[in-house]
Amino acid sequence: MSSPNSTQADHRVTPAQAVNLSGLFFERVERTPEAIAYRQYDPGCQDWIDTTWSDMAWEVGRIQAALCRDKLEAGDRVAIMLKNAREWVLFDQAAMGLGLVTVPLYTDDRPHNVARIIQETRAKLLVVDGRRQWRGLEAVSDGFDSLQRIITLAPVEAEDGSKDRLLESFADWTFGARGEPVRLESDGQALASIVYTSGTAGRAKGVMLTHSNMLENAYACSQVASITPDDLFLSFLPLSHTLERTGGYYLPMICGSTVAFARSVQQLAEDLGIIQPTLLISVPRVYERVYARIGTALKKKGGLAQWLFHRTVEVGSARFERRQGRDGSATRAALWPLFNRLVACTLRQRLGGRLRFAICGGAPLSPELARVFTGIGVPVLQGYGLTEASPVVSVNRPEDNRPETIGTPLEGVEVRLGERNELMVKSAGVMRGYWKNDEATAEAIDANGWLHTGDQAAIDPDGHIRITGRLKDIIVMANGEKVPPAAMESAIGLDPLVDQVMILGEGQSQLAALVVVEPEAFAALMREFDMDPEDPDTLTDRFVEKLVLKRINGRLSDFPGFAQIRRVKILTEPWTIEDGLMTPTHKLKRPLIEKEHAQDIEALFAGR
Repeated sequence: MSSPNSTQADHRVTPAQAVNLSGLFFERVERTPEAIAYRQYDPGCQDWIDTTWSDMAWEVGRIQAALCRDKLEAGDRVAIMLKNAREWVLFDQAAMGLGLVTVPLYTDDRPHNVARIIQETRAKLLVVDGRRQWRGLEAVSDGFDSLQRIITLAPVEAEDGSKDRLLESFADWTFGARGEPVRLESDGQALASIVYTSGTAGRAKGVMLTHSNMLENAYACSQVASITPDDLFLSFLPLSHTLERTGGYYLPMICGSTVAFARSVQQLAEDLGIIQPTLLISVPRVYERVYARIGTALKKKGGLAQWLFHRTVEVGSARFERRQGRDGSATRAALWPLFNRLVACTLRQRLGGRLRFAICGGAPLSPELARVFTGIGVPVLQGYGLTEASPVVSVNRPEDNRPETIGTPLEGVEVRLGERNELMVKSAGVMRGYWKNDEATAEAIDANGWLHTGDQAAIDPDGHIRITGRLKDIIVMANGEKVPPAAMESAIGLDPLVDQVMILGEGQSQLAALVVVEPEAFAALMREFDMDPEDPDTLTDRFVEKLVLKRINGRLSDFPGFAQIRRVKILTEPWTIEDGLMTPTHKLKRPLIEKEHAQDIEALFAGR
């Protein structure tokens, strides 16, 4: 691991100086009051607006004055259901400065999940983006009996002039509120936030994170590479996701970097070109979509373009390996200036053209995908973490990047393998426990303070960690062979034809899959064989099934022979958060999907 240079150490705020997350904000305001903290698009003036740290401090003081008028006391919970914006930061810092506990909520979460979280945490204040968002929650508002007020950033007046109970606009709520921002004087062990996990296999649990948990983790992340005030982050993962919160909010604050908030995932490609970030934090799905778009464009351009692309990746990969101090063809690496000018430079421009490196976490990134991006000159640093660890456990370093691994532990993080090679973690970032769930806490953290991750791993002699499976997600076939569905699904998902996929086969003699096809790619494939993609019978045609099987099995060449898909059910309707089949972090809820498609699955394994 690289040590930060003296210049970097000078501009970073240390945990000892900050003490807590509120102190981190105040230290940053004091050090660089006129520096640009955040950049955000304003639909009103149709332009990007900059906010300085002193501007942020003034706004925090105003919100704190309004919170005090509502008589909220230290320890009370404040639920934040906002899209990524400076307002998210303002409410988080205002609340924490008064000793309040923030409860982040996903803006696209299902209403009954939101109601349960608010009910369980007994939140007293809820902040939402607008009236439309609140309308989606009204049906479950009977579960909001703990709320004293609901703040919306947009006006609340209905057409008839009436107002919803408890609902008040931000402008009205803060009217006349003034005051100097208040800094939390408590130590770092105070509870800062209750963050609910995604709940892929059951009910989500509230992870209790202290100020020190997230502060220490963010500071350890700052030691991974040189991050300076000249760096510009583009924030688009939800701030309710702990990876974005720690890595894309507290980390830039420690380093004095600027954060720009993307307008939306749909406008991400355009925002990358406008903002031109130097650092990016994302999940594999974003890289998969970029790769799929590249593949589609290359197919339209023809064989020469495809050859140039693959040759560029080969040359760039050789250059990358040599720069890492590993064996890489010197002959190929020497061709980099040519292929960089012809291909790689143009592809990097699609990501803004200035990326120094991109962090990837939240799910496994396929080695093939990592090779593509490093090959075009965008180093992807794959890492690993979980909410219960605040969240980062390990990550690759720019100078020691092995994309097939999840890197080495952060400074101050201990790891070891337990029973069945379960990865276990001990660090200052390990949660206090689950909110009002002592039984689950005892299962997750043993008597010696080790957090049981539930992930199976192998640790290489040089300290790099590889995730090999998930204790509860491994498919055990009838012949005893064990299959890692997540890794296989990640490989299959690289095919532009596949939008979503879930592999099945527990207790069966063969594997099958539910595949949600990408509409345009599927239509193009069907037209090649003079078939109607709109005809429902096309989806069950055995010839079409064999076409799809050939495509997805072609992505599984690196897996053992028994890990081949024998049957597939082709679907056109994607699984969504709204229908309850995906978590807010876009993970599949396998048990619910299996229940939803029970008849299809029975038919797959019955051979029909």
